[in-house]
Amino acid sequence: MSGYLISDISNIISGRLFLKKDTRIEEIYTDSRKMFSSDKGLFFTIPGKNHDGHNYIEEMLHRGILNFVVSKIPDVLNTHQEANVILVPDVIQALQKLAAHHRGKMGFPVIGITGSNGKTIVKEWLYQCLSSEYRVTRNPKSYNSQIGVPLSVWLLNEKDNLGIFEAGISLPGEMEKLEKIIKPNIGIFTNIGQAHQENFKNLEEKILEKIQLFRKSDVLIYCKDHTLIDNNVQSFFKNTKTLLFNWSQKEHANVIISGIIKKKKSTEISVSTNSINTTIVLPFTDSASIENSIHVITLLLYLKIPVEKICRQISQLLPVAMRLEQKKGLFNCTLINDSYNSDFNSLTIALDFVKQQSQHKKQTLILSDILQSGRDEKSLYQDVSSLIKSYKIQRFVGVGPAICRQKKSFPGDSLFFENTDLFLADLSQIKFNNETILIKGARIFEFEKITARLEEKLHRSVLEINLNALVFNLNYFRSLLKPRTKIMVMVKALGYGSGSYEIANELQHQRVDYLAVAYTDEGIELRNAGIHLPVMVMNPDENTFDALIAYKLEPEIFSLRTLKKFIEALDHHQEMKYPVHLKIDTGMHRQGFLDHEIPELISVIKDNKVLSIISIFSHLAASDDPKHDDFTLRQIGIFEHICNTICAACAIQPMRHIMNSAGIERFPEYHFEMVRLGIGLHGLSAAHAKNLMPVSSFKSTISQIKEIPARETIGYNRRGKYDKKTTIGIVPVGYADGLNRKFGNETGYFIVNGEKAKIVGDVCMDMCMVNLTGIQAGEGDEVVFFGKENPVQEVSKLIDTIPYEILTNISSRVKRVYFKE
Repeated sequence: MSGYLISDISNIISGRLFLKKDTRIEEIYTDSRKMFSSDKGLFFTIPGKNHDGHNYIEEMLHRGILNFVVSKIPDVLNTHQEANVILVPDVIQALQKLAAHHRGKMGFPVIGITGSNGKTIVKEWLYQCLSSEYRVTRNPKSYNSQIGVPLSVWLLNEKDNLGIFEAGISLPGEMEKLEKIIKPNIGIFTNIGQAHQENFKNLEEKILEKIQLFRKSDVLIYCKDHTLIDNNVQSFFKNTKTLLFNWSQKEHANVIISGIIKKKKSTEISVSTNSINTTIVLPFTDSASIENSIHVITLLLYLKIPVEKICRQISQLLPVAMRLEQKKGLFNCTLINDSYNSDFNSLTIALDFVKQQSQHKKQTLILSDILQSGRDEKSLYQDVSSLIKSYKIQRFVGVGPAICRQKKSFPGDSLFFENTDLFLADLSQIKFNNETILIKGARIFEFEKITARLEEKLHRSVLEINLNALVFNLNYFRSLLKPRTKIMVMVKALGYGSGSYEIANELQHQRVDYLAVAYTDEGIELRNAGIHLPVMVMNPDENTFDALIAYKLEPEIFSLRTLKKFIEALDHHQEMKYPVHLKIDTGMHRQGFLDHEIPELISVIKDNKVLSIISIFSHLAASDDPKHDDFTLRQIGIFEHICNTICAACAIQPMRHIMNSAGIERFPEYHFEMVRLGIGLHGLSAAHAKNLMPVSSFKSTISQIKEIPARETIGYNRRGKYDKKTTIGIVPVGYADGLNRKFGNETGYFIVNGEKAKIVGDVCMDMCMVNLTGIQAGEGDEVVFFGKENPVQEVSKLIDTIPYEILTNISSRVKRVYFKE
């Protein structure tokens, strides 16, 4: 891209320019956590619910960014000698205006896609089908929001000849803004559903909002069988020049789907128009993929792509990788698996995810050829090499003939292989140790073989942790807080079973204020994994004080004895003003200072200058239960009184915190300076359940299926027994993995292909048996103990316990897989 002078950008977005040097801008940024090519970048300081981009300007200046779009000018910019500043009333509107101008300079067609579901899949499959005919730019991943769309459209350049962009909305009035940016010549309306329905009166209002994307389009593709969509589309475009090019399984349409036959691993779709009659084979069988593929087929027919080519392309459609997976690898490595696609934009996203990982100092990238980019090979891999350099990737491995031809573009110690098999043959000679390895390749290169070889073989059962859901829950709780209220997140007990440092990495990336662990060794593990956030240790044993101080961890002080012992340790280390947190017992009656101990506590604090009281806090006993609200308010009253007494006597102003996950919503007037978020982060707070997403899923597979004759017994103590022939499946999950023995004898169950399969007989140490009678299942099929289909809250009720216990009991031998869409 040739870019724009910043003076021209100021005119385009109607800003007031404070110019030091007229710089050519080629890249735009909105996230201060990303990597930058600073000399060509322009940072839009977007204010949001949880973060304000203006607060990170000083950090950006230190990192070399010298060009900013702001809605207010902080002192650090007023006094800077080199920074260019564009002042605008609304930074997001300015970003959208710049992207709309950029789109207007492109003379080639653009496809716009919206709907409740399927947008990203349709976009990616269109890319797979059309990238051999066109040079295509599309949204990276699911960048379809008010900010994501302008960032995506900015990627268009003069060498392209087709754009494909999806647009998502959650509020009325948003689509009109996105239409001005995308300006689609061709539109696809996938379907309508309940997503974001809470902000619309009814489905019809949401349909009319989405239709705004196509109000100036030449053609709109949609399914006539969605009656509500069809009625509103017909009415909206009546007496306009927009061509309605639709498909149907039921009635007359431009494209008739006369038959859909599902086979074991594929689907035959019978397609007819006025001029063709053919059967197209889709390599998927689920209903969503069938609908998405027909949208793609209809568009290809509209573009007059030859039928033979359409049949070939649809039969070769690949799964769309919607997530990055993080797994434990051999030799203390962390694997980031993105082995289903390879293009320049998604490489940038994957590298951003790698840079979030702070547990290893070394990063390695294994990359395949980038296929169907439409770019000159030499310049493409020069840009890849520059990108790798900007992200400070220490080792590069290239796989594929094209990347081998361009090996001179990469550092001299890089490794190159013509194909995946040659790489695997030489794998034992490549030493991987204590590093993050990003595995990113086009599907044709079968990089899943590389992942399988490098992955630590712990167990066929996995605990999947959805980092997107975790961030969603974090931001929900943040939305309940005042801007100045800080948030401390509990990552004790292996992050409620989800994994401590992996969760802490994401929380550090999301800029939470504090972390809390139960024991000193948990805090040390976080420090060794590169976590630099402040960490409070809730149960600091006096024998670990030296290590706690060495690793700059902050203890909870809950008794006079603990306080005096810690002061002795500080004197030994000659530490001054060491941060500590005072725990007050207001009625929970676990750890903490009682009211009568406060005078002596004050005396010790005043007599010692080695302490810095960072916070005073307490623990609510029943904040989630309305029948105990009087007791909760009494606890809060005691807490306020004791805090006021300590602060007045010691002339200090520490942070105060007493609210946990349940209390954050129920008692907003008592958030004080900080709140503590624990189980709510994992989507398990009863007070917030309807607003949260489940984070964890416990999954395994069926290792064997067998028929058991009537009245034969199954399992230990012969407790499994049926009066008729029974089909059972063996699942490699037992009580050593965290499956409580109380779930045996048909108390608990797994979800198998959408059906409940009850646990037969006693749970064994390493496995259990489930009843598959009447359930379509095969060996190797996935089974789910808890997850989205079977919430852990409901599972815990089966044995009269709490979700915390179910989660924290999942054994460490169960592999944790972290993914991010």
